[in-house]
Amino acid sequence: MLRLGIDRVGEYAQLFKGKRVGLITNPTGLSSSKEDSIEVLRRECDLTALYAAEHGIRGDRQDGSSIEGYTDPVSGLPVYSLYGERRIPSADQLEGIDVLCYDMQDVGSRYYTFIYTLANAMEAAGRYGKEVVVFDRPDPIGGLAVSGSPMTPSCRSFIGQYDIPQRYGLTVGELALLYKDREGIDCRLHVVPMEGWERGMFYDETGLLWVAPSPNLPTLDAAVLYNGTCLFEGTNISEGRGTTHPFENIGAPWIDPYKWKKEIGRYGFEGVYFRPMSFMPVASKYKGEVCNGLYVHVLDRMAFDPLKLGLAMVLSAKKLFPGDFRFTAPRHEIGDFTIDLMYGSPRARDDKAVIRELFDEIDAYSEGFKKTSWKDYLLYD
Repeated sequence: MLRLGIDRVGEYAQLFKGKRVGLITNPTGLSSSKEDSIEVLRRECDLTALYAAEHGIRGDRQDGSSIEGYTDPVSGLPVYSLYGERRIPSADQLEGIDVLCYDMQDVGSRYYTFIYTLANAMEAAGRYGKEVVVFDRPDPIGGLAVSGSPMTPSCRSFIGQYDIPQRYGLTVGELALLYKDREGIDCRLHVVPMEGWERGMFYDETGLLWVAPSPNLPTLDAAVLYNGTCLFEGTNISEGRGTTHPFENIGAPWIDPYKWKKEIGRYGFEGVYFRPMSFMPVASKYKGEVCNGLYVHVLDRMAFDPLKLGLAMVLSAKKLFPGDFRFTAPRHEIGDFTIDLMYGSPRARDDKAVIRELFDEIDAYSEGFKKTSWKDYLLYD
């Protein structure tokens, strides 16, 4: 049976004895017995404060929504915002604690802001003399595959703060070890490891309850596709926000889905089926308008590379619909083009770029990361 880091808090009681504890968490912070991590720590130690990343402690905030400090109505504890005007904990926010804990489910993606909330918390904890405890959780899309494109310094942001692959193939605890060592974050870090997790496991093989890490990732298939179809956030094509299947529904009013499917078919992706369809978002891009596009069905998770698939979809749409397609500016970050921040460089916008050559670059970078960084931080076989 798989035991999460939070399930083992009693075995690590010495980390919390006589200390005031803060917790960064959200609705995914559940023990394997489905108990809220907030309640676990209230019982096991002196939990005095909560810290909210994007989407809030209770997961009720949409992407990009600024969060202000408030009192959690369930626990009565103060909640300090780490997603708004401030993304790095301040001295005042950390004054009332000795240990800052982290228990949230990431999605295995460089774009996801939770993993930078962790990095920023580690940095602040080191600066103000606090300890950090990471209760480890599975990489929900498996810990074997690694795929990414390089991150250039000019494209670093809160959706890509470090030069790691989009699909980094690490648990959040392993990622914290990488931050501390490779990125030089100087803090007193403790990772409470899982028991029973194997690198090849996807989330639905763990026996754990799937809780949407954010409002627009309701399914594991959406999380599998996210490293690729999230690239559409940098375009004027809907990535499916405002529908029941974000990151699986992809389209726009001006797309010919059959023409698009035929073009993508040239790349021979296995393990997925592109189904022409129409949808009407109730929020976000094209709210209330009929969009035509493709539903991406995942048939075999290990048979395709989501990043390559998403890149091919974006660039084939650019090729087929040049009069309508465009890259868009960031909503919440600096820079001219969201796609640059997500891809890590302007390469995805390069009119001279050949998709097959971009695939080769992804392969070379990913293999380099696995050889030079990835293997040094693995806690699980």
